[in-house]
Amino acid sequence: MTATRSPHTVHQFTMRFSSTPRGARLARRMCEHCLDAWGVPYDSDAHDVVTLVAAELCANAVQHGHVAGRDFHVRLTADPAARTVRIEVTDTRGETVPRLPATPSQDSEGGRGLLLVAALADRWGCSPRAGGGPGKTVWAECAAYPA
Repeated sequence: MTATRSPHTVHQFTMRFSSTPRGARLARRMCEHCLDAWGVPYDSDAHDVVTLVAAELCANAVQHGHVAGRDFHVRLTADPAARTVRIEVTDTRGETVPRLPATPSQDSEGGRGLLLVAALADRWGCSPRAGGGPGKTVWAECAAYPA
């Protein structure tokens, strides 16, 4: 008997991180490593785009979705057949839903992260946390594999 491997392999990484700037940095690093291992090499445009989008979503979870004593959750899914990577970041604060600022102020420290996500991702959005728990999931999908 010969074992056959499916040509359609979907890669997935999930992990909880502390809702701190350090947790957001670690999440970004883990996403970088996974992408490289899954065939989206370091220093490629696709790697840089997905990493930046993941970093922005994680930073937003820490800054705007933080609840004391609660972590945030990252799920990274790569589908080479569909040539996409999906980033999902779940926090426990459901009453604040991300919205694009009408016009970001040049004086403000924030407000540009979602503009970057909207500009770089092919699609992005927000949905209630799966499983009925409190919170929300902010997700983005990016093209990551060559045609």
